[in-house]
Amino acid sequence: MKIDCHAHIMPATWPDLKYKFGYGGFIYLEHDEKTKTAKMMRDDGKFFRRVEENCFNPEAILWDMSANNVDKMVLCTVPVLFNYWAQPKDAAWWASFLNDHIAEVQNNHPDKFIALGTLPMQDIALSIKELERLKGMGVKGVQIGSNINNVNLDDERFMPFYEAMQDLDMALFIHPWEMMGEEFIQKFWLPWLVGMPAETSRAICSMIFGGVFDRYPKLRVMFAHAGGSFPFTIGRIAHGWAVRPDLVNLNDVKNPKDYIGKFWVDGITHDTRSFEYLLELFGADKICYGTDYPFPLGDLEHGKFIEENPHISAIDKQKIFSDSVTAFLKL
Repeated sequence: MKIDCHAHIMPATWPDLKYKFGYGGFIYLEHDEKTKTAKMMRDDGKFFRRVEENCFNPEAILWDMSANNVDKMVLCTVPVLFNYWAQPKDAAWWASFLNDHIAEVQNNHPDKFIALGTLPMQDIALSIKELERLKGMGVKGVQIGSNINNVNLDDERFMPFYEAMQDLDMALFIHPWEMMGEEFIQKFWLPWLVGMPAETSRAICSMIFGGVFDRYPKLRVMFAHAGGSFPFTIGRIAHGWAVRPDLVNLNDVKNPKDYIGKFWVDGITHDTRSFEYLLELFGADKICYGTDYPFPLGDLEHGKFIEENPHISAIDKQKIFSDSVTAFLKL
């Protein structure tokens, strides 16, 4: 059984949000029927990204899954569509629109797709309301960004959200976006190569040092992209906690290394040696096979580097490919 814990989808069409809400900043799709691709365009006319049909057509995704022996995919929206900057009531409408779409995709193919919702995280009360609606729709969890309008995830405003997530027994997937210092590192695609791993570590460290895992011990959290740079800088992070508690340990938390095992990561490392280190650090129980499908920075060989690694036991492969994400989502 192979369950891809990290894949993306968006609707093929949606309303003109600039017209609907009366202000700009949104993304729209410009389809090319000949190539079956679409350009993601900002409503000021700037090009953002070209996507293939498998980013918006469930049938194309199913074809790829069959071709690569993937049994199920966990689908969530594309982070650029979070729209956390929008007016809360508009963001709530948008989240509901995306959630209705992704739940329909799940319900049309319940044996193949598992949906994660999105939320208007700029307004926690509206987010909790939508979270409760998602629970009633049979959605197992939600995806949020690594920061909310540049506010770290340990901020007190988010604590009612974590409490609701824990009470509703929903899974939380955290994906990097809006990378720190992005405007200064545009050359060489550095926001994606350097910024994203740092963003994920920012989210993990914020939640550890902010005491989130201590306050909400039953909260189930997964971080994208193998935890970003966190696993590979944990020695430095733990050393900082030890030598400068006046700056780091403001909430009387344990050694950061003690929180390894309190959350999951996907296994996207693109490197066999890096994955073996990740496995040694986290254990197979907390690593989920994921691809970031269908984007080019994802693992578009669908876990081949894990499957073919002779140093990973069959038992660990079973955990990585299905058991860990089953536990994370409580399937």
